[in-house]
Amino acid sequence: MLNHLSKVNLTGQYSDPTCAACILSNYNLFSGLNENELEELSSHKSCSSAKKGQIIFSENGLPMGVYCIHKGKVKLSTTGPDGKEQILRLAKDGDLLGYRALLAGDRYHATATALEDCDFCFVERDYFVNLVVTNPKICIGIFKIIAADLKSAEDHIVSLSQKNVRERMAEALLFFKATYGFENDGQTLNIQFSREEIADFVGTSTESAIRLLSEFNHDKIVELKGKKIRITNLDKLVRTANLLY
Repeated sequence: MLNHLSKVNLTGQYSDPTCAACILSNYNLFSGLNENELEELSSHKSCSSAKKGQIIFSENGLPMGVYCIHKGKVKLSTTGPDGKEQILRLAKDGDLLGYRALLAGDRYHATATALEDCDFCFVERDYFVNLVVTNPKICIGIFKIIAADLKSAEDHIVSLSQKNVRERMAEALLFFKATYGFENDGQTLNIQFSREEIADFVGTSTESAIRLLSEFNHDKIVELKGKKIRITNLDKLVRTANLLY
């Protein structure tokens, strides 16, 4: 909800925009609210930002509200007993974070980390819970978000348990495409992960991730340029993932 196109105040800093201004660019849970409801939402939020690599909230922390991403990319991850990170979810512009723990009266089950510089808003706990309880559109919207997250988690579990690592790597690249899209060339993934982060998402070692990406490059499925990954043969990538696409 922090809008870089909003008016600059006399100190040279960007003033906080209204939620209505944000929703024009990011369709999200709050898009069904009317003008008065959006003004009230704006009065119960605060805007902030995070630099690349900065933690927005930490695993086992107590939720005091929810986070709405205006601009940027975020990963949600957990750390296993062996200290290895597992990426659970990826978020983008318009996505809501922290709602599951808040509504369940639980602690955060994951750490949210900025994958690039991010702008986001924080909505107060009591106001958000009351909004979910009293507004049918918001309540249904939350149900839909939770259902979609559950399906994504189930699909990921099936992939980890039933597919080999080459199939999982191909599926991961397709998931990155579905989540963040392409750059202007229509082929380069609009996200840059380290090889370790890709391995954490796929559920393999960093060495295996590097080897598989090199194999995909050799097979002309992708082209690698530093952290940038360009998909050069989408059909072959889909077949490698063993998916109906």
